[in-house]
Amino acid sequence: MQIIAAAGLLALGMVASQSARADLLPVPPFKGNDTGGIIAYSLATQADARQLAVDHCARYDKVVKFLAVQAYEGGYISFACRWVPYGAADRPIRTLY
Repeated sequence: MQIIAAAGLLALGMVASQSARADLLPVPPFKGNDTGGIIAYSLATQADARQLAVDHCARYDKVVKFLAVQAYEGGYISFACRWVPYGAADRPIRTLY
């Protein structure tokens, strides 16, 4: 029993001593789901970030609401996808060009 406890303690110590390397995980320039997403600021300077977000949210029959902008290299533009308000058109318009 003591050998199992010692082995478990040793394994726990090895795992705890490893540092988390979140900086190695690549983040794509555009990432999102049905609730919203982020656009890299470097991509926003090259493409129309507003249209990217509108088209993304229209896939889920939602409209876009921009939340925050980090206007520097390495920053992101965040947005939320909201349900279409009552009294609006039935579906959001999606451009295909």
